[in-house]
Order: sequence, then C-alpha cells, then structure tokens
Amino acid sequence: MLPNAEKDREIKEKRFINKRISICIIITLVIFLAFGVRLFFWQIVEGKEYAQLADNSTAYTVTTDATRGEILDCNGQGVAVNRTGYQIVLDKLYIDSDKLNGIILSLIDLMKTRDEEWIDNLPIELNQSGGYRFKKDDTDEIKTLKSEDFLDLKSSDSADKCIAELADRYDIKGIKDEKKLRNLLSVRYNMERNLYSNTTPYIFAKNISTDMVAIISENMQGVGGVDVQTYLTRYNPLGTLMPHLVGALGTINQEEYEQKQKEGKDYGFNDYIGKFGLELSYEDELKGAGGERIVQKDSDGNVTKVVQSVDAKPGNTLYLTIDSKLQKIAVRSLESQVKAARAFGESEASYKGEGQGEDCKTGAVVMLDVRDFSVLASASYPTYDINRYSKYGKYYIKLATDKTAPMYNRAFVGSFAPGSTYKPCVAAAALEEGIIDPYTTITCTQKYDYYPSNPVACMHMHGAIDLNTAITKSCNYYFAEVGRLLGINTMYLYSEKFGLGEKTGVEVNESNGFLAGRDSRVWQDGNTVQAAIGQSDNAFTPLQLATYTATIANNGKRLRTHMVKEIRNYERTKTVYKYNTKKPEVIDTSGVSQHNLDIVQRAMRNVCASESGTAYSIFGNYKVPVAAKTGTAENSGSDHTVFICYAPFDKPEVAVAVVLENGAHGKYSMTVAKNLLDGYFSKTKSE
Repeated sequence: MLPNAEKDREIKEKRFINKRISICIIITLVIFLAFGVRLFFWQIVEGKEYAQLADNSTAYTVTTDATRGEILDCNGQGVAVNRTGYQIVLDKLYIDSDKLNGIILSLIDLMKTRDEEWIDNLPIELNQSGGYRFKKDDTDEIKTLKSEDFLDLKSSDSADKCIAELADRYDIKGIKDEKKLRNLLSVRYNMERNLYSNTTPYIFAKNISTDMVAIISENMQGVGGVDVQTYLTRYNPLGTLMPHLVGALGTINQEEYEQKQKEGKDYGFNDYIGKFGLELSYEDELKGAGGERIVQKDSDGNVTKVVQSVDAKPGNTLYLTIDSKLQKIAVRSLESQVKAARAFGESEASYKGEGQGEDCKTGAVVMLDVRDFSVLASASYPTYDINRYSKYGKYYIKLATDKTAPMYNRAFVGSFAPGSTYKPCVAAAALEEGIIDPYTTITCTQKYDYYPSNPVACMHMHGAIDLNTAITKSCNYYFAEVGRLLGINTMYLYSEKFGLGEKTGVEVNESNGFLAGRDSRVWQDGNTVQAAIGQSDNAFTPLQLATYTATIANNGKRLRTHMVKEIRNYERTKTVYKYNTKKPEVIDTSGVSQHNLDIVQRAMRNVCASESGTAYSIFGNYKVPVAAKTGTAENSGSDHTVFICYAPFDKPEVAVAVVLENGAHGKYSMTVAKNLLDGYFSKTKSE
C-alpha cells in the first residue's frame, strides 16, 4: 500500500509543479505581450509625437524676417522702398553665457570708436554729477521697468534703486564705473524685454556704417554668437514730400505685440511694425510672412546642423493714386505761398497793424480726381523728413517741440472754419427746400442784425442781389438771411450729404471735423446766421472740403475718397487688388436736383469768370475754365484763407481745396491751387 501512496503523492507534486510552470509561462507571455503592445504604440502609433518630444530637447525653431512690401506712386516711383542695411545680432545658440557681459561691453566700446548708436531703451541716464536719474520723457518705459511683471518696485523708488535691482537681476558684480554699468544693464534689460532666447536672437544695433561692419568683423572674429547681418531697411526717396501719408515703422511694443497675438498674427519682439499712415493701415498687406529654420544642437550645446527650413514670403506692394510730380508742386507751392503771405503781412503790419498775415506759418492742400475721388496730391506745411524721423533721435525731439507742429497732418486731421466756401452748400440746400429760387433778391445793407447778439458784417454794401451775385461777390448778408430761413437742422443735414463733418473713407487716419448745430453743445437761433457763412462751430478738414467740392462737380454724387490704386505681389507680377474706377464706391448723394446744382455750379463759375468775382484776379483769364469759391474765416490772429475749386468747369476732372492758416489775403491760397492746376493740365496735355 505504501509504494502506491508514494507514487500517487509524486504524481500530484509533478502536476502541481507543471501547473505553476504553466502559470509562470502564461504570466511571462502576458507581460511580454503587454510590452510588445506598448512598444508598438510608442514606435508606430505614437512614434511621431515622441520623436517630436525628443527633437524639442535638442532643436530650436528660429524665425526669419519677411521682406516688407514697398509703396509706389501712381507711376511706379518709389515712395517707401527697401534698401540693404547692416545690423549686429547676438545669437544665444552660439554664445557662451559666461562671456555674454564681456561681449556686450566690448561691442559698446567698439561702437564708441565711430560714435555710432546701439539700441538703448533703458529709461535711466547719468546726471552731470555722475548719479542716476530717470529720463524726463520716458514715463511709459519707467512704468514698465518698475511694474509688477518686471522689477516689482514702488512708483516712488529711485533710479539708483532700479539700477541696483537690475544689477542683482542679471548677477552683475564688480563694475564700479557707473556709465559702463548703466550701459551693460541697458542691453541686458533690452534683451529680456525682447525675449532673447535660443529661438529669438537679439539685435544689438541697426543701420551701422560700413566702417563699423569692418571694425566688428575684425575685432569680434572667432567670438561665437556675434554676427553682422544684412537686412532690408525702409527708405523714403521722397522723404519730405508725403511723410504724413506714408507713415513710418517702429519696433513693436508690448501692447501691439499682444494685440497681434490675439489676432493670430506671427510677430516677434524684434519685429518692426507700421506706426501711422499707410505703413500702419496696410500693415497686413506689407508685412508678408516670416520663415523659419530648425537648428539642432548636441548634448554639449554645440550647433550641429539646420534640419529644416521654411522660406519667408515677402509682403505685397501698394500703388498709390498720388502723382509724385503733383505732390512736389503741392509741397513747394504751399511752402512758397505761406512764406509770401507772411512776408507781405509783415510789411503791411508795419503801418496797418496786426492781422495782415504776419503770423502765417502753416497750411494744407488736397487735390482729388473728380471722376473717382482718388487723392492726386496732399500736402501739409510745414513738412519734415520721414527718413530722419524714423531714427527717433534729436531730429524727432526737435519736431516734437516745434510750435508749428510739422508732424501734424493738417490736410487730413486739421479742422478749420470754412468761411464763405460753405455758401454753395447753403445755396444748394435752400434751392432744394424752396426757401429761395435763382431770382430771389435780398437787399444787403452791409450789416445784418436780425439777431442783435449775432450781427453779421459784409465786406461791401451790395444792395439788392440774387443768388448768383451773392455767390460771385460772396455776400455775407444774403447768406445770413438764407441761413436763418433754412434753419440749422436742415443746413447740417445737407452738409452731411456733401461730406462735411463726415469721414471721407480715406485709408489713413482722418478727423470727423465739426458740424455746427449737430456737434455743438449749446445752440441759439442767432448762431445759425454765423453758421450759414461758414463760421460758428463749423470746422472741416481740407480733405473734406476737397471731397465736398468734388461732390458738387460730380453732380451731387459723393464717392469714397481713397489713396490706394492697386495692390500687387512683391514681384509686381500678380494683382491682388485693384480699385474699380469704372464702378467707384458711392457713399452718398447730395439730395439736390440737377437743376438746382446747375444753378450753384454756374454761380461758382462766375466767381472766376466775372470781373466782380472774388477769384477773377487769378483765374479770370486762365487757360481752363474753373469754378470756385473763396473764403475767409475769422479766428485769433490773422484770418484764415480758404479756397476751393474744380476744373474744367464743363467736364470736371480735378477738385482742389487749400487752407492757409492766418493767410489773411486770398490770393496766396488761390495761387497754391493755380500752381497745382498748372501742373495737372500741363501733364495731361503732354500725355
């Protein structure tokens, strides 16, 4: 019995062992199967994702700038173009961080040898005794420096406190020379503000001379991460002719950067962006798209190769409606006539007293094509050089402190009382409303005092006159009475339709102007008679006056005023956009019948053609028939002179508006318009 029992026990033990072995094998197979599945997902299903993660530890994507699109006039003449410049760039991918401060100080010393500027935005400077102080005109930058996001200091903390905090922030020790410390901190501050990193190189200096290129190349040879690169810099061949319209570029600020990020636009902290004018309005068209290169580094931090690159796409090119030849005439004529008005005023004031034009220093002019309301020329005086402005140095400070405000675009933003140039609008409204007809006579006794608190003086005692004579001789008495009968509400409703007190739709910044009654805070009935002769609160831009004139010439149809004729790709081979001159954009109509407009137009023609017309002295025998209206607007100092016209009368092509601030005598504003008409018609004749 025992042998059999032993045998059974051995059999049971073998079965148990075999069962355990089987279980272990199954467990092992399951484990290996799990690893196999996981490896399959890692390598096959999720392989790209993990490869990207691996690459990110050794590869850096560096953006490259796009070539900015250019701006040309209607004939293809360069207005804002690109030309090659040189800049010093610090690339973190190639720089030993322990040597960075020494490299910066060496670069600053080299720049001093040629008295060239490096980018210096730290709002702290040295005073005469060698101490630190904040720059007076840099309040925004000071606020940023002390902000919670940066040094987190109190608004009352001193410049010395900021310097000490910056030195601690960048671990800079042992530099006792205050100027050297300040300059080094400025560069480090700028680098941080511009997000200097492996993917964002830092531009240390822009637009350096060829001499400096040679000096940097010689002295920094073998120093990793310091590179002199070529780049395209903005240049305006016609720098003083249209700075207010073209605008300028500047380094993108924090607010602009954040806004562009919200819009999903690709901008870096080293990027330049349009600040005003067409450079701002057409930023998206001009900028283009940046490229990128992916740089790979080994475990020691050495760059091994560029593993991928995407080419940058250049921006588009704008073709303007402006003719640079007419623009040159506008600028030069405006300058010469302002000076002539002032010289004459000074000679007259010596025996007649003040108010003769001796204070005439500024003015503006706009010429439009009546057929599509395109801007052919627009000038604001005094002007300035946009090339020098863009450097934001001493020249910029000089402009900013000039009392004549040369950076102010008087043509598009400046608002001026229109004087008697407003009368054609009042006449058209009164005719359409049936207040008067062409034969209605009003007796001018020179002083209109229906409202004793708002008397209106006329230059002459015209006697009984009709509408044609009232416009021809510019009778204030006649229009004061017509304005009273018409009423201010009806008056400004027609004004809006003619484009007065309304934005024209032009592509750059413009003012709304100010329409009496509608925009006035306080209004009395007596103010209406002043408004009717272009005084009271009426104030319009020269651009609006030109648009208003073109609307009269265009038989009451107001089109969108514009400056961009066409947009092409950078190579000029493909048209992206073209203004349809055959179907121009209609903004509004005057609401005045053709019959009544004809009456107003003929009266404006008489202003030039009749010997008693206020513009006869300049345009009486002009080679092309001109329709016009003169205006004088009272203000502090000498009167402003305003002039509007269009030509040819029978088939209008162009409209002009001129304002000479404190010009006193209308012949000077009329001469500006005449010079432009001379240029236009001699050009079209030659063509």
